[in-house]
Amino acid sequence: MKFASTLLVLVSLVASATAHMALLYPTPRGGYGTKQYNGRVHTWIGYKDSKWTQRFPCGGYAPGPITKMKAGQTIPVRFLASTMTAKQIKTQPKPTSASKQFSQARHGGGTCEFSLSYDGGKTYHLIGRYTKTCPDAYYEWPVKIPKNVPSCTKKDQCLFVWSWTANILPQYYHNCADITLTGVKGGKLPSKSIAIVDFKASLQTACKTNQVKTENVQTL
Repeated sequence: MKFASTLLVLVSLVASATAHMALLYPTPRGGYGTKQYNGRVHTWIGYKDSKWTQRFPCGGYAPGPITKMKAGQTIPVRFLASTMTAKQIKTQPKPTSASKQFSQARHGGGTCEFSLSYDGGKTYHLIGRYTKTCPDAYYEWPVKIPKNVPSCTKKDQCLFVWSWTANILPQYYHNCADITLTGVKGGKLPSKSIAIVDFKASLQTACKTNQVKTENVQTL
């Protein structure tokens, strides 16, 4: 039974190898339309082929385009399914019948966390969380920047981060968008961090999460 379960997971990994999810907006490092885009930004941390290894943090990509943000602003987050057409990428697609939808490897949903990093991905400050149905490229996912966060303008250090722990497969995704953030003087970052999940080759998991009180976190 244990062997059968492991085999099922491995088959699922192979079957979904060409259809994954990534952050589309704000544009992440290695994202669609960037100079670094290699078609692998959709893959999970630990994915490896002959040309690329997806690494933590941020997939291992170098800094990319900068998105300007402000404290208190609601960010209309969008996701990219690797099967979307250029038209669907340009204009937010509307939900339609299942028979007409493009393929999405949503892996049963899971937990999407959104965070800010002011030190290039060394530490993370949780600002939003969606569970169950996230991600889904047929919808925008509003994430509000806390109104009391400080400014961040240091080159290559300010990040808006999406991380996703898939529900039915042992996969952890981590995309980072470079930003500048106009905040408030004497502002404060939320103290709660994100879940960082390391799925081992044995399909066992090791998860570490900062156990501190929640501040300015949207759980939706």
